[in-house]
Amino acid sequence: MKIKKMKNGVSDAKKGNANVVCFEFQCGNARSVGIAGTFNDWNPKATTMLLAEAGRWIKELTLPPGHYEYQYVVDGNWINDPRAVKSTPNPYGGRNSVLVVET
Repeated sequence: MKIKKMKNGVSDAKKGNANVVCFEFQCGNARSVGIAGTFNDWNPKATTMLLAEAGRWIKELTLPPGHYEYQYVVDGNWINDPRAVKSTPNPYGGRNSVLVVET
């Protein structure tokens, strides 16, 4: 499988009618990192990232084309993706990162 890099630290590759999306997050002192978003009903425990090497967390998801809002959950703290190109206001007075999966 070939991975195509995108600008915001998220890469994607085609897999049938969906895309394999690879999230990457850097945090040297994190003990746990998850992703919560519209693709997993905002459940921070549903999508746990894996520690690939010191401070580099990764997770691959297969997602159909669409717009997805998400945040990283780092040791219980919700934060925006610092590399996200797009964001949108959320109902809590903050912002959610936005991922667009192309067809």
